[in-house]
Amino acid sequence: MTKLNVVILAAGEGKRMRSSLPKVLHTLAGCSLLMHVTNTARQLSPDKICIVIGHGGEMVKQSVLGDDITWVPQQQQLGTGHALMQTLPYLDRNGLTLVLYGDVPLISIQTLLELIAKAKEKHCVLLTAEIENPFGYGRIARDPDTRAIKAIVEQKDANSEQLEIHEINTGIMLIPNDYLHNWLPKIENKNTQHEYYLTDIIALSVKQGIQVESSQTRNLWEVMGINNKSQLAELERIYQKHCADKLLHLGVSLIDPSRIDIRGELVCGSDVEIDIGCIFEGNVKLDDFVQVGAHCILKNVKVASDTTILPYSHIEDAEIGENCKIGPFARIRPGTKLSNKVHIGNFVEVKNSQIALGSKANHLSYIGDSVVGKNVNIGAGTITCNYDGANKHQTIIEDDVFIGSDTQLIAPVRVSKGSTIGAGSTITKETPEGQLTLSRSKQVSVSGWKRPQKPKV
Repeated sequence: MTKLNVVILAAGEGKRMRSSLPKVLHTLAGCSLLMHVTNTARQLSPDKICIVIGHGGEMVKQSVLGDDITWVPQQQQLGTGHALMQTLPYLDRNGLTLVLYGDVPLISIQTLLELIAKAKEKHCVLLTAEIENPFGYGRIARDPDTRAIKAIVEQKDANSEQLEIHEINTGIMLIPNDYLHNWLPKIENKNTQHEYYLTDIIALSVKQGIQVESSQTRNLWEVMGINNKSQLAELERIYQKHCADKLLHLGVSLIDPSRIDIRGELVCGSDVEIDIGCIFEGNVKLDDFVQVGAHCILKNVKVASDTTILPYSHIEDAEIGENCKIGPFARIRPGTKLSNKVHIGNFVEVKNSQIALGSKANHLSYIGDSVVGKNVNIGAGTITCNYDGANKHQTIIEDDVFIGSDTQLIAPVRVSKGSTIGAGSTITKETPEGQLTLSRSKQVSVSGWKRPQKPKV
């Protein structure tokens, strides 16, 4: 098979972002612009990925992990052609090079595969797009008879007829490596910007009678670049609308498709319903008949069928069983696994704990580093005191335990099967099975006591 190299141009400073952060490290849908492009490039299984870096290069390098990346510094930013020149020592002598851009984050694998499919031996391939308002873009000039590409005409150089062309150059292209090695050293910077333009490669190809193929993207937003915060916000909403449309097409009920944010991958079963203002991060899976209430945040979560998550709940790195009821205002922290028919109510926090079938903590409680058995009832205001100031300790609550309100369980501790804990107790050692355990000070009433009063002025 023909070797494939991928070059991602990511050296620009992005002054119009008005930020100290390198432009390609700004985020869209929870992921840096550069990471979007790199992830897509990796799906092509290329022989090599080169990323050209400049402004904030060390920070950019730290943002993309993996030994499959060749980092190529561009000390001076002298145009796209100059950036690609820096990669020549790293590119294979044969095969093809695909040029992508670190600030064009949403190019899809499908579009790139279609572009690569157009590749023919010794032909260059351009990705073009039809755009209603092409102002500012380089136009694709074609032969009126053969429809072959003759040139890329920049806005400032276009005549009145060329300005009417709506097919534009996206900048993404596929070029035989031997052309790059031969032509890149020959391009010049004799222009008003004194920069080396990658489009000159296409001019050289046409001049030498080498055919330039083209492929066209169906979605203009795939080739939209980011130059400022306004464009970033615009593309974010376009992307979120695209995600919402996909979910609707798959049968997910979205109360308002304009008020959902997906910052990763969301996989839904049938008859899933999602209310407004929800954020899904990382990898989230919602099985059949799951309902997610308004303004919930789910990150790296699996939710089994028939579970209801009530509004304003925050769940992260956890597994939720079938027929559970979570929230409102619940927080499920990393390492938690809830079995079926578990209830976690309002203002209850669970961290790094396992809770078995049918157990409930419905109000104002904290369960941390715990193993909770079946059919346990945890009363309001109960906390597991799992941290001694240096180390975390485990609480074990066995099956059929009833814990009264305002109980403190001082870990490490075990509450044995069938135990009942009286409200207001502090439990420091193992309770006997099937018995009532409580620890309370004797109630005292002081006769003759008077409530303090403020002094009269």
